[in-house]
Amino acid sequence: MGSLLKTKDLRVNFNVQSGFLKELFSKEKKQVKAVDGIDFHINKGEIVSLVGESGSGKTTTGKAILQLLDHVEGEVLYDGSQINKRDKKQIKSFRQRAQMIFQDPYESLNSKFKIMDIVAEPLEINKKIRNEDEKREKVKEALEWAGLKPAEAYMDRYPHELSGGQRQRVVIAAALILNPEFIVADEPVSMLDVSVRADILRLMVDLRDKKGISYLFITHDISLAWLISNRIAIMYLGKIVEIGDVNKVISSSLHPYTKALINVMPKPKISKEKRKRMVLKGETPNPSNIPSGCRFHTRCPFAEEKCRVEEPALAQYSEGHFAACHFAEKLLEGAE
Repeated sequence: MGSLLKTKDLRVNFNVQSGFLKELFSKEKKQVKAVDGIDFHINKGEIVSLVGESGSGKTTTGKAILQLLDHVEGEVLYDGSQINKRDKKQIKSFRQRAQMIFQDPYESLNSKFKIMDIVAEPLEINKKIRNEDEKREKVKEALEWAGLKPAEAYMDRYPHELSGGQRQRVVIAAALILNPEFIVADEPVSMLDVSVRADILRLMVDLRDKKGISYLFITHDISLAWLISNRIAIMYLGKIVEIGDVNKVISSSLHPYTKALINVMPKPKISKEKRKRMVLKGETPNPSNIPSGCRFHTRCPFAEEKCRVEEPALAQYSEGHFAACHFAEKLLEGAE
């Protein structure tokens, strides 16, 4: 299973707007380091989940990978080639092979268009159809792949005539219509009822197994990541603080932030022993004023002076399992 996508030192900074006088007299421009130098890869046919609280930089990472933002620094390599946003031909080809499923199906569908036209839009933009019959056939195939059967029952309806789960399936169909190899799924089930979530997650796994689609699955809910992923990356204030095989990260987490996320997830009894719960205190710091040293030290119950002054590097502790914490080995020994 070869690597499909890699990022190298990926960074996205946003300028912070302040008042007119501050803008006039201030020499320094404040920036939000939304994505602050991250390296990871996604293999072909793999689901990697990016997990963290709101404001951690997850969605920005997904958009940066797909070159949907300005001021993206670092490298994005897809199938061995570096993506160059200035190369319009390459970007057009890349965006046919890589798609995005957005969080809110109510906002991402144009209420004035019929389902037929919404799903067919990528085909028309990329001039992939010759006539109406071919268009209808390809839309039918995509809708049925997305679980909307029979497709004819949905083509001539409008988004407001569908349920939330059906709308999200339409969004998935529109992403599938160009037969992509890679999909960024940004909180794809967070707006849906619990009863519908499992169906959408099963659909995504089914598409991976049958079509070989790779995913970056973005979520704040580590329990969903546990259900669907091959590997999990934990993100905090623009940095990946832990990444590894899903079972290793869940059962043998190396970072206090990961442990805190796991402690609030619903889970079956892994052992009969009662675990000591770790609850985070305080709020996530402002990303325009990131703490020195380890950026998690202001909320970490294990923080020492070293954590306040020295930023830990992402280091490997077992095969494929990395963490950025000065005390990762101690935390692992404590868990055992």
